[in-house]
Amino acid sequence: MSTPTDLAARPTTPDKGLAADSVGLLSMVSLGLASVAPAYSITVTLGLVVLAVGHLAPAALLVGFVPILCTAYAFRELNRVMPDCGTNFVWITRSFGPWIGWIFGNWLPQTATLIAMTALAQVGATNLLDVAGLTDLAGRTLPVTCLGALLIALATAVGYRGVQLSAAVQTVMVAVQLAALIGFGVAALAAHDAASEFSPGWLNPFAFHGTGPFAQSVLLCLFIYWGWDAALTVNEEARDRTRTPGRAAVLSTLVLLSTYLFTAVAAISFAGTGATGLGLGNASNAADVLGTLAPAVLGAPVAKGVQLAVALSAVAALLTCVVSTARPNVSVASHGAMPAAFARVHPRYRTPTVATLFTGAVAVALLAVLSFAAPAFLGDAVLSIGLLVCAYYGATAFACVWHFRAELRSGGRALVFKGLLPLAGGLMMLAAFARSAVDMVDPDYGATSIDGVGGVFLLGIGSIVLSLPVTALLRLRFPEFFRNGRRTVTDLIVTED
Repeated sequence: MSTPTDLAARPTTPDKGLAADSVGLLSMVSLGLASVAPAYSITVTLGLVVLAVGHLAPAALLVGFVPILCTAYAFRELNRVMPDCGTNFVWITRSFGPWIGWIFGNWLPQTATLIAMTALAQVGATNLLDVAGLTDLAGRTLPVTCLGALLIALATAVGYRGVQLSAAVQTVMVAVQLAALIGFGVAALAAHDAASEFSPGWLNPFAFHGTGPFAQSVLLCLFIYWGWDAALTVNEEARDRTRTPGRAAVLSTLVLLSTYLFTAVAAISFAGTGATGLGLGNASNAADVLGTLAPAVLGAPVAKGVQLAVALSAVAALLTCVVSTARPNVSVASHGAMPAAFARVHPRYRTPTVATLFTGAVAVALLAVLSFAAPAFLGDAVLSIGLLVCAYYGATAFACVWHFRAELRSGGRALVFKGLLPLAGGLMMLAAFARSAVDMVDPDYGATSIDGVGGVFLLGIGSIVLSLPVTALLRLRFPEFFRNGRRTVTDLIVTED
């Protein structure tokens, strides 16, 4: 039986009006997986990884997973003591103050997610048109953009109607994706005795030759794991909010790793890494590995199902982006760092109202601008996401170490899960950030450049630099938060320390 002291020590959050105790572990894992868009991510990334390191692509997936897992433990430990839907914003503000908290905990995640939504809308629209046999329309900007905007609107409507509906839809779409990837993998390994081509050496993380290809492949792998943390943004709506979200985050990353490894091994075993034909070393196959191999592995009619899975992957990720972007805005507004309207919650659906509609509207506007005004910048904007992800994942990992610094000598578990693993994750994210920035300066990195500097670098670093004047303006609008933000989030969240 709990004592008064036990009850006082339990992490609590102010009632924001969200639907508490409505999301279970399976639904949260589905939200985390859906945000990553596994079918889409693996089909557009695996070929690029093979081009960089050949048959060692599975090893690159393993190495790229290490900083993700270390960071996931940081998220888990912080959520146990501060289960607020603001997640990064609250945790980083508590550790490092309001300026760093707002920039790394709110601006960067929100910017990365909104950019990703534009790409996901395009991918979903293009693949749906292809599946429907409207190939001509799939190659034209206006139809793709209009259908993409409609997909964002539908995702916004579902997200507005409630987290339970969102989770149910996500679970179905994630199941379709995983079934498609597993089915493809099984058929590929069974075809022409492809399984016999597998070599354990493909998984050897010490077999890389040269740091350049190794770093490039690992950075690509970081991108295909990004998004699992979306599950934690519904932590205030979870059953057992201090434990379930953290478990969902770790489980999501493990499911992703196993699915990606199986798909990569199957694809390489079937097609090899040659530079011609179906080989994954053929640059013409790199942008759509599943689309290239599925007809040969499954036959054209069944291959349409794989293409549909990729489309659903993008649509599911759109829905999760809406959910995972709106809820942090509720928290930021509740803590006095955004207009109070963003904290409004629907009395019946128990979902953010203004925050959800704002997310959908901004995503549609960004899609229209990038598609028509600067189409070349859309691809470069997506590539720049890696910088933003490394920055805010790394900041969260370091926030975990700093927050628990007084506990690290209390026992082995605290030292490992609150100290060593998050610290390792933060340092690896910092290294990945630095390496990405150096590579992206090259004017040949991406589709655009300005005065000899790569457009991807300018967009990524520009997004970070732009946060400074934006935050300075917000400081004038919300002076109380920027004077006392660390105390504000502490007063509104009772923690165990």
